[in-house]
Amino acid sequence: MVERSADWIKQAKRDLENAEYELRGGFYEWSCFLSQQASEKAVKAVFQKLGAEAFGNSVAGLLRRLPKGLEPEKTMIDMAKELDRAYVPTRYPNVHPEGDAERLVGFARRIVEYCEGLLSRV
Repeated sequence: MVERSADWIKQAKRDLENAEYELRGGFYEWSCFLSQQASEKAVKAVFQKLGAEAFGNSVAGLLRRLPKGLEPEKTMIDMAKELDRAYVPTRYPNVHPEGDAERLVGFARRIVEYCEGLLSRV
């Protein structure tokens, strides 16, 4: 398997940047969806770096499956659960108000930064 962690983290950061852009434009549902996507791709970058496959879309589930020594604090798992709840409903109108989008972008930023830090350690 070709190691593509740099590609995964690059796309995660681009998704996060786009989530911030959508938030500024008032497209809260897209901001929430892209926040979830950025987080998912960032965690999958870590699995890539480790030479492991990562399946599924649950950010919390992926974070829980990180090897011992790389697992995050419970607060980050809780943030990931919030992002996971945004995965499906963002496809429906009027689901996520501005405050939710701002919060989820912040959670995604923390998870992406955490994963970037892990990539430099493994």
